[in-house]
Amino acid sequence: MVEFALTAPIFLLVLMGIFDYSWQMYAQQVLQGAVSEAARDSTLETYADSQTALDTRVSDQVRRVFRNADVRFSRKSYDRFEQVGIEERYTDANGNGSYDAGECYDDSNGNGRWDPDRGRDGNGGADDVTLYTVSMSFDRVLPVWRMLGQPQSTTLSYSTVLRNQPFATGSDANPDSCP
Repeated sequence: MVEFALTAPIFLLVLMGIFDYSWQMYAQQVLQGAVSEAARDSTLETYADSQTALDTRVSDQVRRVFRNADVRFSRKSYDRFEQVGIEERYTDANGNGSYDAGECYDDSNGNGRWDPDRGRDGNGGADDVTLYTVSMSFDRVLPVWRMLGQPQSTTLSYSTVLRNQPFATGSDANPDSCP
């Protein structure tokens, strides 16, 4: 009885931790499946102007399992795959290796300022490459984390990169203007 009293709390804590970790892995798979399916559909012309319908579909699929999940979406479009997550080009006039105000830059996303990510907000147009990211925040099922002094809420995200099909809707990026 004494040995059980000493080992049971640790055993139960480890067991609950394994269950909670497994639940989070399941959540990641649910999110990944929903995002992958919606992302494939978003590359088709049918959904070019109706991204909210796809976002709603992802939210609905995630909330079937995680009822109170807070689901957020972001899309960035690029001309080519190798541009994903790359900063806008600039002329490093003072040679310090970073962009400084007043230096010439290519406003690839058309927002009027230099950005560390050249992507344009939205799904883009025909033949554009789209980075589709969905994040979900939810409370963990078991109180293991609270018992260990950690937050009860967690956030998972999943991203996928796809090329839009060649369709008539859309626009091209602004041309480069820096020498």
